[in-house]
Amino acid sequence: MSHTEREKQKLVARIHRIRGQVDAIERSLTTGDDCAALLMLLANVRGGLNSLMAEVLEDHIRNHMMTGEKPSMPPPEVAEDLIELVRAYLK
Repeated sequence: MSHTEREKQKLVARIHRIRGQVDAIERSLTTGDDCAALLMLLANVRGGLNSLMAEVLEDHIRNHMMTGEKPSMPPPEVAEDLIELVRAYLK
């Protein structure tokens, strides 16, 4: 996980936003809102989760895979390529 308190706080704030979005989905379902509005709320949650996942994966790659904890470390270019791939996939 993130290795600074500031980064941890940013991730927790992101979770709070996602939780608010999930609450909005629940309200939308219980009040019978329009399907298009519900789909937009669902897409927003999916985007928030994907963004959070990309952030955590990037942190893992940078702080655990590239720190020399393992004897067969990939070169830095490979890590950057992997980070770019993850971000593109999770958009």
